[in-house]
Amino acid sequence: MVRWLTGGSYNAKSISRSLLDADVIMTTVERPTLGQAEAGGIRFDLLHQPWLGRLLRRRYGRLLFQIPLLLLLLLVIYDGFTGPQLAPANSATVLAWVHYRGLVIVGFLVLGNAFCMGCPFTLPRTLAHKLSLHGGRWPRRLRNKWIAIGGLLLIFWLYEWLDIWASPLLTAWLALAYLVLAFALEAFFTESPFCKYVCPLGAFNFTYAAISPFQIQTRSAQVCRTCQGKECVRGSKDTPGCGTELYVPMIQSNMDCTFCLDCARACPYDNVALGLRSPIKESAALRWPRRWSLSLMVICLAFMGLMNAFGMVPPVYALLDWLDVGLRLHSEALRLGLIFILGDFLIPAGLAYGAAWIGMHWTRSRPPDGLKDLTAQYAPAFIPVGFGIWLAHYGFHFAIGGLSILPVMQSFFLDHGYSWFGAQPNWELSTVIPIEWIFPLQVTAILGGFLISLYALARRALRPNREPLLGLREMIPWAIVVTVLVLLSLAVFNLPMEMRGTRMFGV
Repeated sequence: MVRWLTGGSYNAKSISRSLLDADVIMTTVERPTLGQAEAGGIRFDLLHQPWLGRLLRRRYGRLLFQIPLLLLLLLVIYDGFTGPQLAPANSATVLAWVHYRGLVIVGFLVLGNAFCMGCPFTLPRTLAHKLSLHGGRWPRRLRNKWIAIGGLLLIFWLYEWLDIWASPLLTAWLALAYLVLAFALEAFFTESPFCKYVCPLGAFNFTYAAISPFQIQTRSAQVCRTCQGKECVRGSKDTPGCGTELYVPMIQSNMDCTFCLDCARACPYDNVALGLRSPIKESAALRWPRRWSLSLMVICLAFMGLMNAFGMVPPVYALLDWLDVGLRLHSEALRLGLIFILGDFLIPAGLAYGAAWIGMHWTRSRPPDGLKDLTAQYAPAFIPVGFGIWLAHYGFHFAIGGLSILPVMQSFFLDHGYSWFGAQPNWELSTVIPIEWIFPLQVTAILGGFLISLYALARRALRPNREPLLGLREMIPWAIVVTVLVLLSLAVFNLPMEMRGTRMFGV
């Protein structure tokens, strides 16, 4: 139980029913009735706003977000297979690689994990459950983030090797494969392992939902203590419980929360809130699950932001040529694989291990689980700087190509016999903001994330009941790693970058 209490989230279905039943047996207070759930310490509850709150709590409220995204997904697949195979002229590549990536990063700032809330890949879930083979639970050895980390590495490698960003056909195949995989895992397992353990997009969203201003919370702790049904996680007659098996009273972070709001719809006491909180709460919080896969996923994602941008600037071609001539690695797939495995995983993991080792020896401290504990202590501080790097990168592509969707859709409808948008597409439409604004905004995003990360490092190092000097010694190696990451990022973003997916600047 202690591990769950310090783990950030609570997996109620993974424990025996007898424990939940024992909790009920120990409860002597009368079962609460609807209306007893009072806001208490909740500053602002989005679910209790007059119009939007009622909409979100409705049984089919999520469909209002999922159906539009499903239609866009079908458009991506259809146009990718049948439309022009020119990236800036096809909705598949423009929507997937310009608009989705730009809007999802903005969504974190406004709401949080908005894409997972409206994720179209989970729509087949109901059908999958009806066709379910009632198989077992996801294997215990795989209940971690290693598959998601591997999926992220695979997608970034394929993205560069196959130039998926330039291929509407490959983009459509990727979307279709995603849809099939999500359906298959829902059908064969009794939980939702695709969202929690497999989906690379979900891993990205879970990590950077940490900067969300909202989080699932309880309106009244007493109501949850006296609840016998635990419907928020087990589900009710008409509504499923939490697909990723989080128990609302124990949720301390947005990790693994898809914002599906099934917990709110299933709760018979209206006791679940989507409450306002500090966006830096998780990065600076002192509690974090002590798991290698989770810590390295957070750290590696920050470096992946740097490496993903590095793959679009001139030095990467010089490096590829050197690997080809100097090391005689003539396969482009092998050369790119080596670059991304080193930059996305091995180097970040080595730096994290080294920073933890140096900090432990400088302070002569011996945490219970050694380096794993120390890495988990400082890993969340990489979230703000990582988000700043991704915001600078995805924001760049959206800023230079955000309006390109207008001529693309105009061309699509004209090709299908509809002339609603005029006779000729205006292919000059592209940039959202003036070009000269982009680099200063990128620098602002990166430095802003850097400063917040330094604050989070200091907050963790100078925790209560800790000698300040020892805390600073422990923090210094991590601060150096973050500083080097920021300096490299600023250098990369200061270089000419491929402006992919727009006709104005070329493909």
